[in-house]
Amino acid sequence: MTELSPDFALAHNIFNKLYTNLEQVMFGQRRTLQWLLAAFSSGGHVLLEDVPGTGKTTLAKALAISCETEFQRIQFTPDLLPSDILGISIFDPQKQSFRFEKGAIFCNILLADEINRASPRTQSALLEAMAENQVSIERHIRALPSPFFVIATQNPIEFHGTYPLPEAQLDRFAMKFSLGYVSCEQEVAILNSQGQAHPLESLKPCVNLEELQTLQQQVKQVRISEELKHYIVEIVAATRNNAEINLGASPRASLMLMKCSQALSLLDGFEFVTPDVIQELAVPVIAHRLSLDSQSKFSGVETTALVKEMVESIAIPS
Repeated sequence: MTELSPDFALAHNIFNKLYTNLEQVMFGQRRTLQWLLAAFSSGGHVLLEDVPGTGKTTLAKALAISCETEFQRIQFTPDLLPSDILGISIFDPQKQSFRFEKGAIFCNILLADEINRASPRTQSALLEAMAENQVSIERHIRALPSPFFVIATQNPIEFHGTYPLPEAQLDRFAMKFSLGYVSCEQEVAILNSQGQAHPLESLKPCVNLEELQTLQQQVKQVRISEELKHYIVEIVAATRNNAEINLGASPRASLMLMKCSQALSLLDGFEFVTPDVIQELAVPVIAHRLSLDSQSKFSGVETTALVKEMVESIAIPS
């Protein structure tokens, strides 16, 4: 960590407050917590894919409690309708007119729990919101609060009653990663922390809305050289020229890799982006956007391994 200028030091301190709060609840997840905060502060969204019981929902709740913002949770089910998310107009007999009742999406932090259990029709209700921070309802465009952050979860081992997210939906997520299992010592610490009560019950807000907006603005000021911008584009463009990949990453992937790299660099205590941060984030930012051809898919090829190979094969700018 280098000595930061006052504005960057303020933003770094906000990062630290959020991380310290999350760490009280989530044990043994240091870097994944920082990835989450990097996506959050860069204006992106996160998809957590993991087996049940690893703390996906707990992490989303902990982030929401840590921020003095409005939080909503939607439990995605096969019978969930788009209007349940977006809202609906209700007729008022006294006024003889319709009034719009906002749906759960009108919040700052939205937990889309088990997102792949809802039908594609309902999943698509999030597309415009995640890309443009607005929703089109009944011929009216309604802006969403700022910041607006979606943290979605899905279970990778269940197939009955689930609908795989389409490519357009996956591309809206800045990052996709797993929490994984913690070590035995850390699992014992979890047992001890929840012996009397859940740590979430004692968690207090540590950052207000104004501080979050300051953080997001300051992340944009983190310096990234032209050489590193070309490096990012080279990595993403390599996915479009690979014989095993049917659909490569879009320019949105380049943009999110740059923004998340800026955020993670600031969290690490730097005012500039370095190549190692870009290399670290390449897999969680790019891999989920790729679609393999059928032969590679049935051969057991994984997009994460392909992205790692591409990163290793591209020369680092000097």
